[in-house]
Amino acid sequence: MKQRFALSVLALLVLINAFLAVRLFNAHAAETDSDNGYEQIAVFAKAIQLLRQDYVDGNKTSYHDLIYAAMKGMLASLDPHSQFLEPEDFRDMQDDTRSRFNGLGIEVSSKNGVLTVVAPMEDTPAAKAGILPGDQILKINGTPTEKMELQQAVNLLRGKPGQKATLTVLRPSTREVKDYVLERAEVKVQSVKSVHLIDRDLAGAFKIGYIRLVQFNEPTVEDLAKALDELQKQGMQALVLDLRNNPGGLLNSAVDVCGQFLPPNTAVVSTQGRVASQEREYTTSAASKERPKFPLAVLVNEGSASGAEIVSGALKDLKRAIIVGETTFGKGSVQNVMQLPDGSALRFTTAKYYTPSKQVIHGNGVTPNIPVPMSAEQERALFASRNADPKVEDEKIQVRSRDPQLLRAIDALKGVMIYAQQNNLRTVK
Repeated sequence: MKQRFALSVLALLVLINAFLAVRLFNAHAAETDSDNGYEQIAVFAKAIQLLRQDYVDGNKTSYHDLIYAAMKGMLASLDPHSQFLEPEDFRDMQDDTRSRFNGLGIEVSSKNGVLTVVAPMEDTPAAKAGILPGDQILKINGTPTEKMELQQAVNLLRGKPGQKATLTVLRPSTREVKDYVLERAEVKVQSVKSVHLIDRDLAGAFKIGYIRLVQFNEPTVEDLAKALDELQKQGMQALVLDLRNNPGGLLNSAVDVCGQFLPPNTAVVSTQGRVASQEREYTTSAASKERPKFPLAVLVNEGSASGAEIVSGALKDLKRAIIVGETTFGKGSVQNVMQLPDGSALRFTTAKYYTPSKQVIHGNGVTPNIPVPMSAEQERALFASRNADPKVEDEKIQVRSRDPQLLRAIDALKGVMIYAQQNNLRTVK
């Protein structure tokens, strides 16, 4: 055992020497640099040596456990969105982008140091139980989340179908604290939902389409294109795109969604980071299908984050859509995921998103053109109706009683189309 220990420490020292060699060839590293990598890694190697040698519980001091714990702490110390992913966590993250995973169906983030629900995903245990965007998770199975790493919380929320979890949740709007006992399930996310023409009693003489995007994953753009094609066949004259409680997802998916409403090669978002390589502009595809420039309203709220903020921010800045609702979540940072040789990965923040007018999304969110607040009671009623999968023929009752944001968006689109009609009549005369 001592021989294996000596060889492992020797391997660390070889790593240190390799690091030093790289430093010597780095023209940007000053000799007087106080942040000396060689010295600090030597300290790290010494710490591991002491723990391996003298820590009371030898079964806790494997190199695997110590190195993994160090990397978790290192990434967690940077910001709430940077994290070390063990191989299983990395595989779970890949499954998320493919629209399937096991768990409760909650997208969470750290907001002001508190584990906060960005959005519960529809048709999942969390949504059906009544958990809402903005809810704060104080405990998971009795364990306080106050000092919990984000990935640790995510791991506790996930689990095999049929397993139960108890969440202690604070709702800031009412200061109510409540325990939710949820049963995990296999979650398959359908990213494009509720595709239909809005009831004529609400839309009047116009054919106004409605599409809700639940998140941005690999199938989203293809499914959205099919939905738009179908609505256009039905004579759609305007569209409400609902991004409320959409927690985001894949950056490329969000950019391609913009391409359904903007001309090819249009810049929709840019990133700026510490190094020049992180400065990049993302544009709609040169091969994207151009559609009629029908009037467009986008619904957002505090649960709209990341990719939803990229889409709403771009369509607002480029004056392609009217944004209706509430200021979005404000999660606008870029995380790169780099896989390591053992199947684990580093996910770390490398840049921030900027809208076409160079507005910073992170920490600020996207403000609507037409602010329309909703009460906690209205939000609960709307969320409950969505998860009950209501029929379209009941829509006018639901909108008038529970959804002032959608009602305001419909009125705004009707106003735009009436104005356009009047201008066309004057032109003809």
